[in-house]
Amino acid sequence: MKTAFVTGGSRGIGKAIAIELGNNFHVVVGYSNSEDKANDVAKDIISSGGSASTIRVDISNSESVDEAFTSIEKDYTSVDVLINNAGVTKDNILPRMKKDEWLEVIQTNLTGSFYTSQRAIKLMMKNKWGRIIFISSVVGISGNQGQVNYAASKAGLIGLAKSISKEMGSRNITSNVVAPGYIETDMTSFLDNQNKENIIEQLSIKRIGKPEDISNVVSFLCNEESEYITGQVIPVDGGLST
Repeated sequence: MKTAFVTGGSRGIGKAIAIELGNNFHVVVGYSNSEDKANDVAKDIISSGGSASTIRVDISNSESVDEAFTSIEKDYTSVDVLINNAGVTKDNILPRMKKDEWLEVIQTNLTGSFYTSQRAIKLMMKNKWGRIIFISSVVGISGNQGQVNYAASKAGLIGLAKSISKEMGSRNITSNVVAPGYIETDMTSFLDNQNKENIIEQLSIKRIGKPEDISNVVSFLCNEESEYITGQVIPVDGGLST
C-alpha cells in the first residue's frame, strides 16, 4: 500500500483530505499541536477500514521535517503522496504589518512546503512515482487586502509546484495546486452571517464550500487516472474567480 503524508491533517481541509485518502493509502496525519485531534482522525480512518497513523511535525523547522520523514521511511518505506496543506495566517494591512507577521507566514506556508517537498522527492525519485499537491488559495491568484503575507505565500506555492512539475515529470512525479475559495473551516469561522451572505452573493454556486469539496479534487489528483495532469492550478471556489 502506498503512503500519503498530509501536513496539517488534524482539522479542517487537512482532516477531510486525510479521511478521503484513507480509502486508497496508508495515511500519515501530520500535526503540530493538535495530537488528540490527529489521533481522532486516524481512528476515523481505521474505523472505516483504512490504515492510518499520526506524526508530529513543525514544517517551518527543517530538522523537524527530516525527523518526521525519517520516521515515516522507517515504518512505511516511502512517502508516495505529499499533501502540503499546513499553513497559518497573520493578517494585517501592509503599512501596519510587523516583520514577524510576514516572516512567520512565509516560513510556514512557503518555506515549510519547500522543506517537505524536497524531502519527499528524494524518496519519490527512487520509486519513479509520486504525487505532490499544494493547498494554495484563490488569494494566491488574485491577492487580498489585509493578507499580503498570506497571498504572497500562497502565490509562491504556485511557482514552486509548477517548477517541480517541470523538473520531475519525466520521473512520473506530478505536482499540482488546489486553490480553495471560502471554505467552512476554523480560518473562516469568524465570519458573521452578513459577511457570509455577502460572500455567497459573489459565488456562482450559492453556498460556502465544504472541506470535502477540496478533498474530492485532491483525491483525484492522487490517483493513477490523473497521471497526465501536472503543473496545474485548480480553483475550487464555487465560481468566485471566474
